[in-house]
Amino acid sequence: MGKFRVPHTLTLLFAMMILAMIATWIVPQGAFEMQTLESGRQAVVPGTFTLADTKNYMTPWQLLTAIPRAFASAQDVIFFVMILGGVLSIARATGTVDALIGRMLERFGEKPQILIFMVVFCFAMASSFIGTAGEYIPFVLILVALCKAMRLDAMTAVGMTVAGYGIGYGVSAVNPFTLVIAQQIAELPPLSGNWLRFAIFLPFVLIGFHHVWSYSKKVLANPANSMVADLPCPLGDTKAVAYPTLALSHKLILSSFLATIAIVAYGIRVHGWYLYELGACFLAWGLLTTAISRIKVDVAAQKFIDGAMELTTTAILIGIARGISLVMEDGQILHSLVHGMSLPLSYVGAEVAVVGMLIIQTLLNFFIPSGSGQAFVTMPLMVPLADLLDIPRQVAVLAYQFGDGFSNMIIPTNAILMGIIGIAGIPYGHWFRFCLPLILKLMLAASVVLVLAVVFDYGADVQPPSVPLAGSQPITE
Repeated sequence: MGKFRVPHTLTLLFAMMILAMIATWIVPQGAFEMQTLESGRQAVVPGTFTLADTKNYMTPWQLLTAIPRAFASAQDVIFFVMILGGVLSIARATGTVDALIGRMLERFGEKPQILIFMVVFCFAMASSFIGTAGEYIPFVLILVALCKAMRLDAMTAVGMTVAGYGIGYGVSAVNPFTLVIAQQIAELPPLSGNWLRFAIFLPFVLIGFHHVWSYSKKVLANPANSMVADLPCPLGDTKAVAYPTLALSHKLILSSFLATIAIVAYGIRVHGWYLYELGACFLAWGLLTTAISRIKVDVAAQKFIDGAMELTTTAILIGIARGISLVMEDGQILHSLVHGMSLPLSYVGAEVAVVGMLIIQTLLNFFIPSGSGQAFVTMPLMVPLADLLDIPRQVAVLAYQFGDGFSNMIIPTNAILMGIIGIAGIPYGHWFRFCLPLILKLMLAASVVLVLAVVFDYGADVQPPSVPLAGSQPITE
């Protein structure tokens, strides 16, 4: 028998769309009633699930029409990625990236473990505090080139990027897009219970670092151990590279890049910016880079087009990934899956149920890859279920965070993940084999934390007065 080959990522994603279509024929279709919150977002009303009066069995024709609709739905991510590709191509043409890599090699060339820890830690901190995710995409090619120069591979570069991103979201102490929204729905004080999240931050970061570094050591010992040894480097042939000196113009370009990141972070935090505004910021940086480096405008224009063209494959994968959840929504089975998964938890004890909550949140993230979107769909259901099972609501919020954050690192419906691995030239099948063991480690650690949180009544001090835990006194002002 011939050796099994993992299908192309596009083949895998389209196959998942077909499975989603078939699921609309099998899974009972229904929906919860929705209520509009003060924020303007909609959340489900617990206990209101009803089966649909009319069935909407998705047809192959509807499946095909869902693909262009999915591209339209994901256009913000797609165009953001292509703009970034074009702007970074201009930056690479100035020699700034090569000069930066040369300087980094001088500092960390013999200590790759320090570089890996710094990237995982810093990215996790940023995701935890300001909810950064797509902002890491500009760093991917820089890290790929740096890892290549350090005799590592693209998988290492993506591993440290995504590990930081996913762990930061999973154990976030102040993330406004997940934690704050979930606590609001659970009627808990904003940012309450942060002492535990701060306490587990470093241990979980170390789990991510250990996984990436263990893999990197194998690659350093023998390049044939690389999971992407059979794939071309997305940067082309980089064997004989003479790294330029970090000149004043390079330093100005790098400084303006950091200033752009700071402006982006401020805009997200204060003004609620998203990908349109982020794309505009990076376009401005591209124009500034062209002016500082004094390269010809026509050359910069061609480099921008070349960079955007290189990410066409990534853009297609992002659009198809969005199509999976779109088919689920059209087929009216998204709420049915949420309802069906939550039912078994009402028949088990608190310690088992809280791990079940983690598993359910993890599975549902495949269908609802948006962290805030998942909070509005699942938390209104998990909160009353937690009350019924004598689980503090703070623990239910923690289970949601773990399930959403960690699974972001592996689900193919996550457009940010598909953008990152697409830029690095890593097929989804290769990434899945690398990431699955890390996900299992994180899930095991998360399960231990959740069980202990239940045992020690984590969050009992902020439990709403109307739903005191068994054995505890009602909380009064």
